[in-house]
Amino acid sequence: MASCGNSDQSDKQAAPPAVPVTTYTVIKEAVTTTDKYPGVVVPLNEVQLRAEVGGYITSIYITDGQKVTKGQRLYEIDRTNYQGAYNAAKASLDVALANESKARKDAQRYTNLAQKEAIAQQRLDYALTDLANASSQVASARAMLTTAQANLKRAVIVSPLSGTIGISQVKLGSLVSPGSTLLNTVSTNDPMAVDISVNQRDIQRFLELQKNAAGTLKDSIFSIEQNGKEYAVYGSIITIDRAVDPGTGTIKVRISYPNPSGVLIAGMTCNVRVLNKAAQPQIVIPHRAVSEQLGTYSVFVVADSSKVEQRIVELGSQVQDRVVIREGLKEGEIIVSDGIMKLRSGSVIQPTAPAEGQAATGSAAPTSPSTK
Repeated sequence: MASCGNSDQSDKQAAPPAVPVTTYTVIKEAVTTTDKYPGVVVPLNEVQLRAEVGGYITSIYITDGQKVTKGQRLYEIDRTNYQGAYNAAKASLDVALANESKARKDAQRYTNLAQKEAIAQQRLDYALTDLANASSQVASARAMLTTAQANLKRAVIVSPLSGTIGISQVKLGSLVSPGSTLLNTVSTNDPMAVDISVNQRDIQRFLELQKNAAGTLKDSIFSIEQNGKEYAVYGSIITIDRAVDPGTGTIKVRISYPNPSGVLIAGMTCNVRVLNKAAQPQIVIPHRAVSEQLGTYSVFVVADSSKVEQRIVELGSQVQDRVVIREGLKEGEIIVSDGIMKLRSGSVIQPTAPAEGQAATGSAAPTSPSTK
């Protein structure tokens, strides 16, 4: 009898106690957030300097990293052969011009004689043909002189823009080949640009920001943060790429920044802070109500009979110790804001009042999402 009694008692399962938690009623409110986008600093104008003619470098007129102006001499290639070709082309042109002058005088003389029927028509035809040939030789000589003059000029490499020169890739005496040998790179440094990648769903917002360029500068929408330090420079959108990258679902946006002090250097990485003023009220919940597992975020929603269900949500921007919920929650739903570590889907809860000095909206210090 004692054995039977113990068996009946072990079959009875005690209901788990309700878990004390703090709840939060989901509401919508106007939100102004700051989105961060990783970016790369790029010059608005950058030119790779390559030789257009071949030869040995005989002079270098600049030092590495020097500020240069448009038209300033940078490198010189041995000009001996090009100067000789120019002189020969000029002499050929002088000969061609002299021959043309003689042929023109002959043609004029024979034309006058032909009008008096003092010579045969055939002789006049020969004279006119000689004049045409002489004129063609002049044109050919002029073209050769133009080419020789251009090559002589190209033997001196000048800066195509004002900016900063890089580290020279050649030394004195180096042999360069036309079109293939990289001499150096020159780029502008004020203003500079930063390229960021924006999700395709935000394209319309950035198009509106591009149209309102004056307002962008006035409201300081675009600022730069590098190594945790924010620079007091603000920019405006100058270009939005023509197409979305199908592999990443993002589009490139280029933002121009003034750079008078030279704090922005081509190639450096930074974070672009973009002020995001939501057009419509958004759902915002305490950040501590969110749990994370393997990159998936979820919250506990209170259902019937004080039971909770775990629901996956999509996070938006963080606002101090709260976070915007893009998808997964509706206004008026009740979620668990404190005590989520003790819960699992189906748990029974016992709501308690928030601690004194801690409102339901969450005034505690910001925390990152908990990991289950």
